[in-house]
Amino acid sequence: MKNINTDFFLSLPHKFYFTFFLVFFVTSISLAQDYPTSVAKNGDGIYSLLKRHGLSPSEHFNAFIELNKTKLGKNNSLFVGQKYTLPLKDAATSSTASGGAIYPIFGKTYEQVSPVDNSLKGAIYYLVSGHGGPDPGAVGRYGNHTLCEDEYAYDVTLRLARTLIERGALVYMIIRDENDGIRDDSYLKPDKDETCYPSLTIPRNHTKRLRQRKDAVNKLYLRHKGSFQRMIIVHVDSRSKGENIDVFFYHDHRSKTGKKLANNLQQTFKKKYDTHQPNRGYHGTVSDRNLYVLKYSYPPAVFIELGNINHHRDQQRFIHNNNRQALANWMCEALIKDFGNNK
Repeated sequence: MKNINTDFFLSLPHKFYFTFFLVFFVTSISLAQDYPTSVAKNGDGIYSLLKRHGLSPSEHFNAFIELNKTKLGKNNSLFVGQKYTLPLKDAATSSTASGGAIYPIFGKTYEQVSPVDNSLKGAIYYLVSGHGGPDPGAVGRYGNHTLCEDEYAYDVTLRLARTLIERGALVYMIIRDENDGIRDDSYLKPDKDETCYPSLTIPRNHTKRLRQRKDAVNKLYLRHKGSFQRMIIVHVDSRSKGENIDVFFYHDHRSKTGKKLANNLQQTFKKKYDTHQPNRGYHGTVSDRNLYVLKYSYPPAVFIELGNINHHRDQQRFIHNNNRQALANWMCEALIKDFGNNK
């Protein structure tokens, strides 16, 4: 089983060559990534060098050795003055086994991810769940329970990330919580320890928060310039208790590709509702909106509102884990369609 600390999630290749890919993961990824470097100082060992650059020695020790095996002395010692390649936070300890890879960010129950198909091979997604850190976003009440937007948006986004990886996509989680994982509880305990990629503290100031995640996405976009790239922003709306709404979608008015992406999502959701609740009807809309992250981020993007956190019926969309998974599955299906239409 390959163990990956997922600042981004590596695409899972076709089963035919999956085992081969795992064995050579650390060296082969260097072709697609720009690795930072550091010069060893007097007294440095691998552990102290990694810690000085904010990397966990327990997670990145093996990756460091793989990247620098021709530059190491006896017992993996470092040479003073030698320049060493540092692992990205995504290139963590590795061990191979059949059946897939381990992504700790998904939590113990869901960390093992096995390839399903190759339908999204070559696609890159930036997933941004709303709010986080000091900002819980919209807050609703369900009986004696507090429902915080950032927790439910994050859980759905994590589930979406996992389904995309299963189909070969490369996925970056921009807002991250290293210890939550995918949770099947109805009432998700709120906390404030989310960070922004790669591991930045989320500021209290609203504009600074938006700028921080926009900058994170744009830097990654430039790294992958020329590739198929999309950004998916997931939020939960807040309205009066009496207003029941469907999942709806925003795009930037200048982006025809973003509008096409939003329409693919909306059409997929309509089809799903027609299938599973044929007499209900679906009224989720697509519209443009002048939102900061949509406006200033480089990749084509869609902003998704999952429902009204204050409406009892909409709350069922969030508090039941099967519904959260269904939302992720439907979004994944729409993204497969969008990718196929834009190859």
